[in-house]
Amino acid sequence: MQKEMTALQLFFRNGDTLVINREFIGDLWIKQVTTSYGRINGSDFQEIHPCQSFKIELLPEADRVDSDDINLGGLESGMFERIKKYSDIETMDLLYKTPTDPDSEAIQSERIYFPYEAQDPDGLDNKHQSTHMGADGHLYVLIDPEKTVTDVFPNLN
Repeated sequence: MQKEMTALQLFFRNGDTLVINREFIGDLWIKQVTTSYGRINGSDFQEIHPCQSFKIELLPEADRVDSDDINLGGLESGMFERIKKYSDIETMDLLYKTPTDPDSEAIQSERIYFPYEAQDPDGLDNKHQSTHMGADGHLYVLIDPEKTVTDVFPNLN
C-alpha cells in the first residue's frame, strides 16, 4: 500500500494554518523523522513524530490565504509575508491518500514536530526558523538548529 502525498499543512504558534498543495512545492526535505511517545501540554500519552530539520521552497502560487486558515488581520498581506514576519511554524501535517480504494477521497495525515526554541521570553518566534524571499517570488524556509536558510540554499539571490 503506497501513500501519495497530496499537500502539507503548516501550523503556526498563534493558530494560523497554511495548506500547500504538492504542485506548489519546489524543494522539500524533512530530515530524520523519528517516533517518540510523550505527553504534550497535559494531554494523554501519544505517539509523536519530531524531525531534526525541515527545508522547503514554496512557489509563488502557494502565496494565498483562505479565510478559514488565518486570523483575518493577516488576509491583506498574504501568507509569504506572514511567514517572513513571524518565525513561528511549530508543526506540519503530511496530507496523503492511499490508493487502496480508488473511489475514496479520504485524506489521512501524519503530524511532524519541528525543532522549536523560543527567541525571547514571550516564546512566539522560533530561533531555529529562517526564511528568504527569492527574486523569482519563491519563498525558502528552513527550520534547523544548526544552519540558516542561506547555508542550505546557497544560490539565493
